[in-house]
Amino acid sequence: ILKTIPAPVSKSDHLQFLTTSLDHSDFLGQIGIGRVFSGEIKVGQQVVCCKDQSISKPLKITKIYKFKGLQRVETQSALFGDIIALTGFTEPLSIGTTLCEVEHPEPLPYVTVDEPTLSIYLSVNDSPFNGEDGKLLTSRQIKERLDKELKTNVALRVEPTDSPESFKVSGRGQLHLGILLENMRREGFEMQVSAPEVIYKTINGVKHEPIELLVVDVPEEQQGLVMEHLGKKKAEMKNMDHTGNGRVRIEFEVPSRGLLGFRSQFLTDTRGMGIATFSFSGYQPYKGDIITRTKGALVSMENGNTTGYALDALQARGVLFVGPAERVYEGMIIGENSRDMDMDVNPCKQKKLTNMRASGTDEAIRLEPPRRMDLETCMEWIQPDELIEITPHSVRLRKKVLRAGMRK
Repeated sequence: ILKTIPAPVSKSDHLQFLTTSLDHSDFLGQIGIGRVFSGEIKVGQQVVCCKDQSISKPLKITKIYKFKGLQRVETQSALFGDIIALTGFTEPLSIGTTLCEVEHPEPLPYVTVDEPTLSIYLSVNDSPFNGEDGKLLTSRQIKERLDKELKTNVALRVEPTDSPESFKVSGRGQLHLGILLENMRREGFEMQVSAPEVIYKTINGVKHEPIELLVVDVPEEQQGLVMEHLGKKKAEMKNMDHTGNGRVRIEFEVPSRGLLGFRSQFLTDTRGMGIATFSFSGYQPYKGDIITRTKGALVSMENGNTTGYALDALQARGVLFVGPAERVYEGMIIGENSRDMDMDVNPCKQKKLTNMRASGTDEAIRLEPPRRMDLETCMEWIQPDELIEITPHSVRLRKKVLRAGMRK
């Protein structure tokens, strides 16, 4: 524990402000957030933006905000050591840009932003239930929301596709993309998302893939199980350190595609006692195929409400994702098959009634609780021929082609 915190030191009398984060306001425009490394900055001061050996035209600082807790407090000036937010930018600002005095453009070392490693296809919801939950449904509204996100989310990339109703969205990983989708869902959007795809590169004619540096901190009794599962994901152990308190810290280099589905498996292996962090390491030659999901899907072949009678018979086929009296549609995935193939089933089947059956002969139906998967778990689970239907109140799994006859 430090008794005293050293006071900030200015290495120069000239202004140096390093941009480390971005924000946006509909009234103030782009907002640059960062730290004053040296000098002083004032409202109305003329500054230049320095980046990649280039210097922008002079611009005037219109507002300065300091941070007090979670609030921004407007001020007239800031000294070296202060973390502040600035407005007044006439050109797009990027992370790593240094703001300097017009007479003394001295940029700080450039901060690079990691490249995207994972991509998804985001499209308009065209399921039979579209428009029932959300209020933002069209491709124009989705595009406007993605364009707004690009102003502050610097690691995000959005590209058009051959279809005007679909967009290719690339990000830093499953968590990065999952946060964007969850935010859009809470804002009232309806959309469909494809299975995540790793972004490959061809370097000198050789296929390369993104590699992550993974550091896990686990109890010693569970390290063998964690290492076994990471080995199946083509992970290479680089270092191991016993911390002396019954835990061990292990470093791995693992392909980014190997981290799909890793989080839930890791928490299960360590019984919630493991800690995992990862960061982008670079691109390396392709490591080979990784076995992903080995089981098929139970796909509804009917539109309607599920019945306990039908689900009771389907329990033996696999794990169900829905309970009784839930609405389903043809092509919707209602469970995981116990075999490695997809199976079309009827979860809406009614029990046939006859006048020969006594009322007391019915057997009690005992249904297992359905497996409820959140958005990130769905992204780990789906295959390339499947989609996630996201609405403000529901997350459903479905086939790209809904009709069973057209899938075969």
